[in-house]
Amino acid sequence: MTTEVAIIGDRFMLSEMFASALKDACGDRITCKMLDLAWPDEPMEHGYAVPGMEGLKEYMGTPEMVLEHLGDAPVLVTHLAPLSKSVFQAAPALKLVAVSRGGPVNVAMEAAADHDVLVVNTPGRNASAVAEFTIGAIIAETRNITRGHEGLREGTYRGDLYRSDIAGDELSDMTVGVIGYGAVGSRVVRLLRAFGTRVLVCDPYVQLSAEDALAGVKHVSLDVLLQTSDVVSLHPRVTAETRGMIGAKELASMKRGAFLVNTARGPLMDYDALYDTLVSGHLGGAMLETFAIEPTPPDWPLLQLPNVTLTPHIAGASLKTVRIAAAKAAEEVRRWLDGEPPVNPC
Repeated sequence: MTTEVAIIGDRFMLSEMFASALKDACGDRITCKMLDLAWPDEPMEHGYAVPGMEGLKEYMGTPEMVLEHLGDAPVLVTHLAPLSKSVFQAAPALKLVAVSRGGPVNVAMEAAADHDVLVVNTPGRNASAVAEFTIGAIIAETRNITRGHEGLREGTYRGDLYRSDIAGDELSDMTVGVIGYGAVGSRVVRLLRAFGTRVLVCDPYVQLSAEDALAGVKHVSLDVLLQTSDVVSLHPRVTAETRGMIGAKELASMKRGAFLVNTARGPLMDYDALYDTLVSGHLGGAMLETFAIEPTPPDWPLLQLPNVTLTPHIAGASLKTVRIAAAKAAEEVRRWLDGEPPVNPC
């Protein structure tokens, strides 16, 4: 007897990638039916703005679409499909939901628990991608890659970027402060060590690995990190404690001429305060990958500053991320079929 698995992918997490990983993990014990949503060519929705979507933060599609595709399948594998309270109420056959994200932000978790549906996710799926992107972001901002690129596109050959008061330093001669030592932050630290960078870490809830400690990485307070780092890179999760953790006071305490990099989440910082700090000349620049409002408004003041590099929340956009997420989701389905406990229950 085979088990039917409904897959709702998109144009990043392709349903065919999920299906391939599921077949590798589960063999002929499953059949797959596939559907792909239009993200990222079309934007996500935010549940707090839509009645009936309580508990959902980011998603694409409608509960009706989910139910139509799901049918009587006991397993759903998805990236962004909305699993609202109404879905769980109308799908008594559903027993397992595998979400290929770091958190089940498209699932009404209380409703899932009320209906005895196991929800699993794929934490760390893009940690390698974001860590590599962070190194690129630091280099792009500190070595004026963005400024040189924009100048050439506008018809200006920026030879002045060789001026000693404009040229950036090398990672081998800089101190980089890493805030958050989780799956991404710890990888950023290991990559920075390869450059010979002096690395400081602030995370009150973890200890440094023995390898990092032996390599000279220092565990310090937030105040010390901000005051002594040439580059500050943000990597914590958004919690009540970390929301807005980098505000006017913290920015003012950073070294004059230092750089700030945020490849984590927009709510970690006060962007109005960052704008003021950059305009004042206190900071040398910033690289921003995530924002408080996405997409960013076209008239957003930070878009107008010459000492800011911005990207549209793409740090996790690697094919390796897709492969890792699909494989992790598939392994959870296999474990469920075999009566084994999940690796990443939500």
